[in-house]
Amino acid sequence: MARKLIIAGNWKMNHGAGKTREIVCGLRAELADVMAVDIVVCPPFTSLAAAVEAAAGSNIVVAAQNLHWAENGAFTGEISAAMLTELPVTYVIIGHSERRHYFGETDETVNQRLRAALDAGLIPIVCVGETQHEREAGETEAVVGRQLDGGLAGLNTAEVTGTVIAYEPVWAIGTGLTATPDQAQAVHAFIRNRIRAAHGADAADQVRIQYGGSVKVDNAAELMSQADIDGALVGGASLKVDDFAALVRNAAAG
Repeated sequence: MARKLIIAGNWKMNHGAGKTREIVCGLRAELADVMAVDIVVCPPFTSLAAAVEAAAGSNIVVAAQNLHWAENGAFTGEISAAMLTELPVTYVIIGHSERRHYFGETDETVNQRLRAALDAGLIPIVCVGETQHEREAGETEAVVGRQLDGGLAGLNTAEVTGTVIAYEPVWAIGTGLTATPDQAQAVHAFIRNRIRAAHGADAADQVRIQYGGSVKVDNAAELMSQADIDGALVGGASLKVDDFAALVRNAAAG
């Protein structure tokens, strides 16, 4: 079945509120006619309100880069789902490899954050992916399968169907290396088959699976042309209006 592409720009720790308004307004102008793709920007927490305001009434929606599983409490530096929905944002990234590597995220905490996001009506973008060592050891499917099973534990079929999964090989994030379209497609097919086995054909056919890892203007169309790749989670190429707009258009053409 045809699944609508979703292209999300993960800005990471870049762009304050003023620059965020400038970029989102620029994207509105450049991409106003693109309706075949769900366009998402993911600024830092301090820039979320500016992004929501600048995107209002457009075909661009806003995602947060993380959330905590608790509703409130003594969790210094954390953000709850209720705080995000009050803005409101639409999506939230969960379990990015940088969160796993630098801040101790585990499959269990990914699952807790995912549960909180779904309960609040946010759409999760859940990241999975292997390191270079794990790929070279032939452990890609074992690692991705474990992350999927742990991250999605306890979700019903409807919740899985409404979750976006982002396959991001860790060795391709910020390195300039990119999985070939065939490599990416193979893991995306594995993920879809894993979901089919756990939740049935309808869920597997409907769930959207993004690719992330050095996605650029010149490789977006070929990646998006693969049968099981339904979008991209974009890092550095999403930080400038011209680059991200061209990438979205190329992805739509793929």
